[in-house]
Amino acid sequence: MLESEKSATFAADFYKLKEKNRNMAGYLSGDSRKVTTHRLIEMKQRGEKISMLTSYDYTIAQIVDGAGVDVILVGDSASNVMAGNVTTLPITIDQMIYHGKSVMRGVKRALVVVDMPFGSYQADPFDGVRNAIRIMKETGADALKLEGGEEVIDAIRRIIGAGMPVMGHLGLMPQSINKYGTYGVRAKGDAEAEKLVRDAHLLEEAGCFALVLEKIPADLAKRVASELTIPVIGIGAGGAVDGQVLVVADMLGMTKGFSPRFLRRYADLHTVMTDAIGQYVADVKSSDFPNESEQY
Repeated sequence: MLESEKSATFAADFYKLKEKNRNMAGYLSGDSRKVTTHRLIEMKQRGEKISMLTSYDYTIAQIVDGAGVDVILVGDSASNVMAGNVTTLPITIDQMIYHGKSVMRGVKRALVVVDMPFGSYQADPFDGVRNAIRIMKETGADALKLEGGEEVIDAIRRIIGAGMPVMGHLGLMPQSINKYGTYGVRAKGDAEAEKLVRDAHLLEEAGCFALVLEKIPADLAKRVASELTIPVIGIGAGGAVDGQVLVVADMLGMTKGFSPRFLRRYADLHTVMTDAIGQYVADVKSSDFPNESEQY
């Protein structure tokens, strides 16, 4: 069988399975059970890839959850996507709680992880615990995500020790962008790469249930994923990790002008939405909307 025929056969089988599972349970996996931190580790153990996307509001979270995504990240990227800030730094705890609450109302299956924003845990581990408790209590989220390794390990240990699950984040860490001065690939040099590996092990030993690696060489990410027993989820970290995460507005093509190598756009909603809104404006201006059937 030719490669093109194999691809076509695989695609047909995939969409048959997708339709079957949608009819059965509404999820691609056919499994509507709640995703937990323990289930993510089981997924790594059996070699099942983990899907993760961001969401910041009720409507999008319902759609993302209903499509079968395993993990929803209420990312501090809301600072960029929702508020229009240049960096993630300005977003506050109150704002993250607002977004977290909104997402939780729309989710039934996915594990929901909320980012702890810049300044909420770096200065004092005890403040970190207090802020973590507040976020967990007020959002009802399943877990938290913190950026950093050795530098913030005391806060991570105390948060986990207080009974709250933590997902780590290494590589390019947007909360440290002013230190880096660039959004370029991290850990290309030996010294930074070895520190990242040490930090990854440190986070696992501290009790993190999973780790995000952002924008690092694929070979390095593969090494980390093979050395850790916890799931490693990549964004711009190659395909040899245990799962992938993207910003939902980017992968749906709602944003323009952001086209890193790792981003695959699965739709062009920017064009779809612009055309729809433009048609609405034209119909209002021409008195075509509302028509007789759209009136009481």
